Amino acid sequence: MLYVDVIVPLPLSGVFTYKIPDLLADRVIVGSRVIVQFGKKKFYTAIIHRIYDSDEPKTGIKEIISVLDDYPIVLPEQLQFWEWISSYYMCTLGEIYKAALPSALKLESETLVFLDASFEAKEPFTANETKVFDVLSDSKPLRISEIEKLTGISNAIPYVKSLADKGAAYLNENIQNKYTAKTEASIRLAKNYSESELNEILNNLKRAKKQEQALILFLELKKEEGDHPEFFIQKKLFLGQTGISSSVVDALIERGVLVSFQNEIGRFDYGDSDLLSSKILNPFQEKAYNEIYDNFKEKQVVLLHGVTSSGKTEIYIQLIKDAIERGERVLYLLPEIALTTQITERLKSVFGNKLLVYHSRFNDNERAETWQSLLQKEECQVVLGARSAVFLPLRNLGLVIVDEEHEASYKQQDPAPRYNARNAAIVLAGIHQTKTLLGTATPAIETYYNALSGRYGLVTLSKRHSEIELPEIVPVNTKDLRKRKQMKSILSPPLVEEMRNALGRDEQVILFQNRRGFAPLIECKTCSWTPKCLHCDVSLTFHKGQRVMVCHYCGAVYSIPTECPECKTPTLEMQGYGTERIEELVQETIPEANVVRMDFDTTRSKRSFERIIADFEANKTNVLVGTQMVSKGLDFDNVSVVGILNADSMLNYPDFRAHERAFQLMMQVSGRAGRRHKRGLVLLQTAHPGHPIISYIRNNDYASFYETQINERQLFRYPPFYRLIEIVIRGREEHVVDGLAVEFAQVLRQSFQERVLGPVKPGISRVQSLYIRKIVLKIENQASPQKIRELIEFYQKQVMQNPNYKSVLLHYDVDPM
Repeated sequence: MLYVDVIVPLPLSGVFTYKIPDLLADRVIVGSRVIVQFGKKKFYTAIIHRIYDSDEPKTGIKEIISVLDDYPIVLPEQLQFWEWISSYYMCTLGEIYKAALPSALKLESETLVFLDASFEAKEPFTANETKVFDVLSDSKPLRISEIEKLTGISNAIPYVKSLADKGAAYLNENIQNKYTAKTEASIRLAKNYSESELNEILNNLKRAKKQEQALILFLELKKEEGDHPEFFIQKKLFLGQTGISSSVVDALIERGVLVSFQNEIGRFDYGDSDLLSSKILNPFQEKAYNEIYDNFKEKQVVLLHGVTSSGKTEIYIQLIKDAIERGERVLYLLPEIALTTQITERLKSVFGNKLLVYHSRFNDNERAETWQSLLQKEECQVVLGARSAVFLPLRNLGLVIVDEEHEASYKQQDPAPRYNARNAAIVLAGIHQTKTLLGTATPAIETYYNALSGRYGLVTLSKRHSEIELPEIVPVNTKDLRKRKQMKSILSPPLVEEMRNALGRDEQVILFQNRRGFAPLIECKTCSWTPKCLHCDVSLTFHKGQRVMVCHYCGAVYSIPTECPECKTPTLEMQGYGTERIEELVQETIPEANVVRMDFDTTRSKRSFERIIADFEANKTNVLVGTQMVSKGLDFDNVSVVGILNADSMLNYPDFRAHERAFQLMMQVSGRAGRRHKRGLVLLQTAHPGHPIISYIRNNDYASFYETQINERQLFRYPPFYRLIEIVIRGREEHVVDGLAVEFAQVLRQSFQERVLGPVKPGISRVQSLYIRKIVLKIENQASPQKIRELIEFYQKQVMQNPNYKSVLLHYDVDPM
């Protein structure tokens, strides 16, 4: 008997076994999708993980219900990659499946289905398809489970899928994203007419001159394209080229001379590639490019450590061109969706339709189309994406590029899998037996350690493009200015003066403040009361634009009180500065400034990034106020002044990575200044200008900064010398969460001893009404990840046998950031 092990999109460990009925035995393929019944009533789309024969019949095994694909949707290399992520990051294959596949490729009982009101049937439905079609509505979506109840069909998924394939229904897990192929109305001849038939039709049209003219023009276009019998043209394009009206073409369709049909077109059209349009590398870039290839002879991973504005992107483009010439694909990862806007334009101009872009801001149609394009189209050779792009089906992968490799946003936080895309990309390249290039101006401590210890290759690019000097970094002592009563807001007089000078020269300014909203705190001047979120242990941020207070952890929105609820006095005051308040302040202080803000609130839609960046590039705006988004690889020619408004907030964060993050962030923001024509100026506002990190930033001294950090890490047993595993315990009852945390830590100490830290109450100990406790394990690098995982899971099972802990949620964060 043939059996399959399948992965279901649920957070359950392991795979699940099903029988293959004889009728489907020749259709099942590893990596394809099948419908399975899970439990008594639920049906899911599962991925085949393994097919095998067994002589011993297994009892109580259900059969798979239907096969959805004739080819693998998930490639063997992807399944191997999923297994590594599951093992290393301590999560389930089901969680990875749910995160990896676009939701349009996952049908389940909770999937929403609705009717396409514009559908016209071209072929009859089967009896069950008709039953399903009759209960659907174009205004009220139904769950598949509801369709099964209304129609009496025990498993409606295959019939829903066939209706969706025919265009009669839309499917999705959320109503807004209707998964359908994008189509455009096109026209062609009703049949392959002979010359005599065409002459007869033209004779019959003698009285309808416009129709006759339209048909003649159509036939001329058909001849120009090689007179192919299957020739068709988009109706809109035909009307535009010929000046014929739509009603004339409709009349020819009514006569049966032409046929109108919906032709599937791609959502992404980046034009033709122009590989010759890439820039010629300067001598420094050429040297680095050759050194990368020299290192690739011996190392699987190479770090390109290039200062800001040294032209790393041009080296990447040259390497991508080489891979394309070898007939290989390239995966190019970026940490932030904002960054893809400028890089996409640059890559589009060189690679055209060889480029595919993929990230989480794409709707489900676009993500599913990208997935299918990579499986079916050979011409898609460059994939540009944020961290989720590592899950795409990448055949014939020849190179992986991880740009800005130091970025914390490569780490997925919630939900699982909590993977680091940089590390995962290195493993993915290993599975495909290819190379990885990591690029940055400020390497992560772990990466630089690996490069210096010989595990990775190291290539250094120390000269900026066109040999422009690195920006001058000037600390502004805010403590001294406040003492002398010269600084009344967050904008210091030296910064305001330099901004005015820059704007007077028609240059641009970037201001960096890593806090969105208007004010991070509202406080009563009389009794010091501050509003807090009802669901989280965190104060609320005032957003002036919406006139509300918002919790930045759970998203809850509250109205602003007119008086203090504690002492009943109207003495509420805004404390601190968010980007919204700075935007307003700059407008008041320098009225001639044209200010734009770039943070999470102004970039919620996919196009808003592009609009903000395009306006700033075109000098329509001249002051850009932003959060860390403005630090990540953006390239503006005309920026001469950068202001870092509060360096101390980054330096004083209670985290062993605080100084590393502060150094990276400030160096990256500073790198936005003076990128083309002349040296830029960075004003760094701090109450502690003598702080060692400020000194390293001023001197662009990464080597000294690294030495300090690596010595501390070794002394206190932190990465790269030890691995960290964070165990996060959450629940609605605080005493139950505490009980589990204490008990779990105690049993873990039986094996791990002093390597167990905690349990501790984190700084924000309640989010979304769930109390949080954390246990941290510090494990030597030499220890086997598999054995560590087995031990932890053994102790977890032991502790979770207590029925009191049934409602508590527990997850692991391996290599937390």
